[in-house]
Amino acid sequence: MNEDTIVAIATPAGTGAISVIRISGQETFNSVDKFFRGKKRIAQADSHTIHYGDFYSADGLHIDDVLVSVFKNPNSYTGEDVAEISTHGNPIITQKIINELISLPNIRLAEPGEFTKRAFLNNRIDLAKAEAVSDIIAARTEASFRGARNQLDGLLSSKVSELRAMLVNLSSYVELELDFAEEDLHFFKQDELLKKVDSVIIEIDTLLESYSFGKIIRDGVNVALVGRPNVGKSSLLNYILKESRAIVSEIPGTTRDIIREEVSIDGILFRLFDTAGIRFSEDVIEKEGIIRSRDTVFNADIVVFLMDTTQGEANDLFKELMNLTNPEKIIRVLNKIDLNRNCLIDSDVRISAKTGEGIEIFFNKLKEKAIGSDYYSEKTAVVTNLRHYNCLRKSRENLISARNSILERMSGEFIAFDLRNAELSLAEIIGEVTSDDILNNIFMKFCIGK
Repeated sequence: MNEDTIVAIATPAGTGAISVIRISGQETFNSVDKFFRGKKRIAQADSHTIHYGDFYSADGLHIDDVLVSVFKNPNSYTGEDVAEISTHGNPIITQKIINELISLPNIRLAEPGEFTKRAFLNNRIDLAKAEAVSDIIAARTEASFRGARNQLDGLLSSKVSELRAMLVNLSSYVELELDFAEEDLHFFKQDELLKKVDSVIIEIDTLLESYSFGKIIRDGVNVALVGRPNVGKSSLLNYILKESRAIVSEIPGTTRDIIREEVSIDGILFRLFDTAGIRFSEDVIEKEGIIRSRDTVFNADIVVFLMDTTQGEANDLFKELMNLTNPEKIIRVLNKIDLNRNCLIDSDVRISAKTGEGIEIFFNKLKEKAIGSDYYSEKTAVVTNLRHYNCLRKSRENLISARNSILERMSGEFIAFDLRNAELSLAEIIGEVTSDDILNNIFMKFCIGK
C-alpha cells in the first residue's frame, strides 16, 4: 500500500451546484477528522455511509457545511481508505479545504490519474479496464461511450484472459514434454498442436479486425466536403448542423479557410471539414485556402465529392481527388436536385441541401463508408486502443513463429519460447506484465482526481 495519502477535486473546475473532493490513503479518515465536525468521527464510521457536518480550518474558521462519504479498504475505488467530501460548488471553498488537507504531513495533491493507478496497483481493476475509465470520461457519442463501457465491464479483458489461459496451458504441455524428452513422451500430436495454435490465431485475428471499427467509435471519422465553388458545401454543412455556421453566397470563393464542425449520426462522431472550392485562382488568400483543402482531402477518412445539377460534371477535379486519396474513400454526391431532377450526372447519392431531400440516404452512405458491413453487438469484445492492437499483433507474430517451428519439426524449446512470448504480449494488455514507463504514460493522460 502507498504511504502517501492523496487528495484532489474530482469534479470539473469552476462554479457549480456541488464539488467533490476525493481523498485516498492510510491517513484519509484521520486527516478528515482533524477538520470535520459531525455526529461521529469519520474514522469510526461504517463503510459506504454518508455523514453531514461542518468543515473547519485549522484555526477554527468555518469553511462550509459538507457531506462526507466513507469507503473503507479494500471495498473502495482505489482499494484503500477513501473519503469523498461534497461541498457547495464554489472554487474558493474547494481550494480552502484542499489547502487545509495538504497542510498535514503525509498528504499531498494527487497526480493525473493517480486514483485509478492505485486501483490498478491494488488489483481492483486490470489495465485494460483502467484505460476504459479515461475513455468513458472522454466519450462524446453514444457509440464511443458504449465501447468504453464494454471495456470497463471486462469484455476485452475476459477474452484476453481466455486466450492467455489457452496459451499457458499449451506451453505448459510443450515444456512438460521437454522434461520427459529422454522417455520420448508426447502429450500432443503435431497436427493437434498445430490446430490449437491456429485456433488462438483465429481468435486474435477477429480482435485485430475489430480495431478499424473500434477506432471509429472511439475517435470518430474525419469527413472532407470537397467540390468546385458554389456547389453547396457550406449549405450542406449548415443543413446538417441546423444552424448557419458557414457563410453561403453566390459569389465564388466565399469559403477561404477550413471550417471544422462535429456532428453525431446514430452515435458515431463525424468531423466535417468544409473546404474552399478547388479551382484556379489568382487571389492569394483563396489560393492558400485551396492548398489547405487539398491537405484536408489527403488526411480525411471520407471525402464527400459534391457536385451540383447546374454546373455539370467535374471530371478534372474528380481525377485530382483520386490522386490525393484512396478512391474507396470518396462518396460522389449530387446536390441541388430541387433545381433539376432530370440531371444525368453519375453519383452515389442525390440530395438537396436546401430542402433536405436525400439527406438521410446521405447519412446512411456516410455510416456505411465509415464502418463497412461489419456488425458488432454490444456484447462483442472490440479493440479500440492502439496499445492493445499492437500487443495483439505482437502475440500473433509469435504464434506464427511457433506455428512455423511446429511445421518444421523444430525442438520444443523454440515452440515453447514463442508460445510464452505470445502469452506475455497478451498479458501486457491487462497489465499482468508491464513496465513503469508504460504505466506512467497511460495514467499521465488522465484528468487529476480520477
